[in-house]
Amino acid sequence: MERALDWDDGAVVAVDQTALPAELRFLRLTTVDQVVDAIRRLVVRGAPVVGITGALGVALSARHHADPGGRVDEDAVRRDAQRIADSRPTAVNLRWAVDRVLTRLPDGPDAVLVEALAVLTDDEQANRTAARRAADVLRSECPDRPLRVLTHCNTGTLATMGGGTALGAVRALARDGRLEEVIATETRPLLQGARLTVWELQQDGLPHRLCVDSAAPAAMAAGLVDAVVVGADRIAANGDTANKIGTYALACAAAHNRIPFVVVAPHSTVDPATPGGAGIPIEERDAAEVVRLAGTDTTVPGTRAFNPAFDVTPAELITAIVTEQGVWRPSAR
Repeated sequence: MERALDWDDGAVVAVDQTALPAELRFLRLTTVDQVVDAIRRLVVRGAPVVGITGALGVALSARHHADPGGRVDEDAVRRDAQRIADSRPTAVNLRWAVDRVLTRLPDGPDAVLVEALAVLTDDEQANRTAARRAADVLRSECPDRPLRVLTHCNTGTLATMGGGTALGAVRALARDGRLEEVIATETRPLLQGARLTVWELQQDGLPHRLCVDSAAPAAMAAGLVDAVVVGADRIAANGDTANKIGTYALACAAAHNRIPFVVVAPHSTVDPATPGGAGIPIEERDAAEVVRLAGTDTTVPGTRAFNPAFDVTPAELITAIVTEQGVWRPSAR
């Protein structure tokens, strides 16, 4: 699978990530309502892919709100764009991509689509560059052996263009002959690691094991992990980083065990307008994701749940943040 998301003849074509690993199913999204629903339900997920989906959703809106002469109802498109941008508040890539394509709105629907496709192409190249650079950082941190790398959530082809961010770095290590094993966390409550990352690793034929989220610190303490590599949904100006819930705990365990903790993301994930992690909005998702599994209650009916989609890792716990533009070591300040 080369791309989890693309444009085809007036539709956004996306892998339905809720169906994996049982079924590789593609959906055609032809309306803004469908795009918003797909983002909210995690049919599409991963900050870069969510951003590209948002950009293509604006392109859909511009086409739908254009008259036969190509003139666009800009107010209607901007209302749709706001709905798209609000569908997942933590991932800054979504707002960034929507705002970028809106700059072409006065030039007509074709110009908006061209810009949206440019977002896709740029992300593809950015992630390839960042992943290669991150693999080199990991090799420099652990120079004397093939690496046992722990990763969280899904940061591969399903979540980004260009083969992935953190998982792209893992793939680069494998191409270098420097990968011994990947330990993938389950990533509760929706199991993006178990369902998606393991599926990608199996497709690539890379050595891997699945790890219960709460067992990851024990794996580090037991000497089974050489490095932790994760993605990001928003990086504040000071280097504090929001990522899938559970990342903060991994960073704490990595710091305690003196294990490198590396974040890989496109530069569009960096949000200079947010000074620190306290200013990052954290999406709170439906309790049903926690109290039910595959349609079955896993606890006492009526139980309340704390279900943030993300947490914030303080900059001082991060060994390196790697983007296509370079390497930032916030903990070295």
